[in-house]
Amino acid sequence: LINGEIQIDTPPSISQDRHLRLSMNDISEPREGLVVPSGTHVAELIQFVRDWDRQAPLLIHCWAGISRSTAGAFISLCTLNPNVDERDVALALRDASPTAYPNRRLVALADNVLSRQGRMTDAVEHIGRGELAEQGQVFSLPAQHAA
Repeated sequence: LINGEIQIDTPPSISQDRHLRLSMNDISEPREGLVVPSGTHVAELIQFVRDWDRQAPLLIHCWAGISRSTAGAFISLCTLNPNVDERDVALALRDASPTAYPNRRLVALADNVLSRQGRMTDAVEHIGRGELAEQGQVFSLPAQHAA
């Protein structure tokens, strides 16, 4: 989940079909000259996560590790754990990443696609803005979240 002009080569050890590139800017409203996150981006992420074989970790990154990637992690966890309360997932994200501030547009779009009826949006609002930082720290979360 990174700006279109900043693309990272697929590492040789990863098959091209296991590297999803979603090009968008970290914005929540359309702005001239920038790519706003769209329903297509979210649908591609959700399908990629659903197709993930879980044989190796799933790496999600953006530029700073604060907004797009944490939204991607939250969306992925909600996708993989449809019966888990969204607030529990958001709180786990906050515990793992004090700087997380998931991109609100990505979350709202996923909330709609996953038919969560506003609960994903409410959950990220509940955890609020993370600690201010220029970049987040690397963190990990288990794919399965206890209900």
